[in-house]
Amino acid sequence: MDLLVVVIISTLLAGLAMALGAVIAYVENIKNQWIEEEFRHSVMAFGGGALLSAVALVLVPEGIVNFSPVAACVWFIIGGLSFMGLDIYLKKINTPASQLAAMLSDFIPESIALGAAFAIGNSNAYLLAALIALQNLPEGFSAYRELNSSADYKPKKIILMFCLMAMLGPVAGVSGYLWLSEYPKAISAIMLFASGGILYSIFQDLAPQVKLEKHWAPPIGAVLGFVLGMFGLMVTSGN
Repeated sequence: MDLLVVVIISTLLAGLAMALGAVIAYVENIKNQWIEEEFRHSVMAFGGGALLSAVALVLVPEGIVNFSPVAACVWFIIGGLSFMGLDIYLKKINTPASQLAAMLSDFIPESIALGAAFAIGNSNAYLLAALIALQNLPEGFSAYRELNSSADYKPKKIILMFCLMAMLGPVAGVSGYLWLSEYPKAISAIMLFASGGILYSIFQDLAPQVKLEKHWAPPIGAVLGFVLGMFGLMVTSGN
């Protein structure tokens, strides 16, 4: 299969995971309130674990290769500050789509990095594609619930919107594949920028919502999400 087709399919499937997460939130109808709370918090924790594994196992290790320690830290911090600025702006305009904006803010640069990773033959490209899909699933779940709380957004409209947004993945991925493969520093900068933003999002949006008093199952979701990324890295490395 042509590598460009692989990039398109990989980024599209990763994007459609957002819509799948929305579908799960739409059909989820647990009668027991305690179990429902456990489930929702566990989903958010799983998403945090998957995001953390993408940062720790792929984006940061690949991103720091072409930079000095200081330059790498600068790009990472710029990413975190940029996501913070977006978060502050969304709060000021009082939009019900903060989770949606955060989801797209990390999905697009990750897709660009994924396309570039395929172009340069990076062995972790497939792992990165899987981790993007894993993180988009719970993010789609959370973003659906946030949008559905507003009367302006109907369930089917939200799911259709998520399906359309998935098309941004191939656009970003093909851009990275065709134009950034010859600029390794640009790829590394995007990876580090996305890493800083993702880490900010984990502790700003996901982690505070995970904890439940006298409930310990949700944090295990974070452990499981991270373990999936670790397992994938070990398998692709031949360990």
